[in-house]
Amino acid sequence: MEEQQKKKRIFSAIQPTGVFTLGNYIGAVSNWGKLQDEYECIYAIADLHAITVMQEPAALRKNTMNAFALMLACGMDPKRSITFVQSQNPHHAELSWVLSCSTMFGELSRMTQFKDKSQKHADNINAGLFTYPVLMAADILAYNADLVPIGADQKQHLELARNIAQRFNQRFGETFVVPDGYIPESGARLMSLQDPTKKMSKSDENANATIFILDDKDTILRKFKRAVTDSDTEVCYREGKDGINNLMSIYSVVTGKTYDEITAEFAGRGYGDFKTAVGEAVADHLEPVRTEYARLSADKAYLTECMTNGAQQAYRLTSKLLRKVYRRVGFIDRL
Repeated sequence: MEEQQKKKRIFSAIQPTGVFTLGNYIGAVSNWGKLQDEYECIYAIADLHAITVMQEPAALRKNTMNAFALMLACGMDPKRSITFVQSQNPHHAELSWVLSCSTMFGELSRMTQFKDKSQKHADNINAGLFTYPVLMAADILAYNADLVPIGADQKQHLELARNIAQRFNQRFGETFVVPDGYIPESGARLMSLQDPTKKMSKSDENANATIFILDDKDTILRKFKRAVTDSDTEVCYREGKDGINNLMSIYSVVTGKTYDEITAEFAGRGYGDFKTAVGEAVADHLEPVRTEYARLSADKAYLTECMTNGAQQAYRLTSKLLRKVYRRVGFIDRL
């Protein structure tokens, strides 16, 4: 009988910095659960990365617990994947130091996110902000991940991780898997409800611009009713109708209907009916996540157990590689 092909390994991490938006969920997070069928998945809450900007300690602990609960509520199954909190596996930080010595200053200077974050946090341009792409590389390389789900803003960081792995392998011998990016199937790019020319963002100052996946039904309906449209009355996907195009895109994703079917459904009906229908469909689509999140959040003992088990699995998985790395660079064997 033909030997079963080994599953490829995927690593992905999210920072505990607020609730996912509808755009985050549809564009990325909702797909993570599905990947568990085809890949060996490792999912982490990246709390080490979070402290590159100032955090209030108690809030960080709470946000980390909430983010972990939300990750599980969105479909990541601790029985099928390794789910853990980054800081609970010290190998990430240990490997990051070794890799920083195989990373060039010029490479880090070219990271566009460092430039962007330096402008946003001009009063706290710390060394961690500069070197966190190396920690990101360590996150990935510690698990010999084959694939990393990435968006457009992470391509530069993945390329750096590949360069670091190749450089280390060339100097010390084959040690790391050189990871590839995993580009999810093309999904809708959801735009702001108040300015449909801009991407939906959790940092938007306009509270009505963004749908968060834990928003209750009344809040979701209110935000959609206030969504920017145009002076026309026809629900159809057409150039120049950015607001309606965005709402049609959202409705299509959560219902599975085509644009032609949506146009036919709302023929002769006004924008008010359409906005309400989109809001209802989104609220229904997110209701299972909200319900599961509420259940998990109320069971701190279960969350702690899942974190502990996940961290122990992650630690065991990275121990062998870290011993190899330490030996390759010339450190005396660990006790």
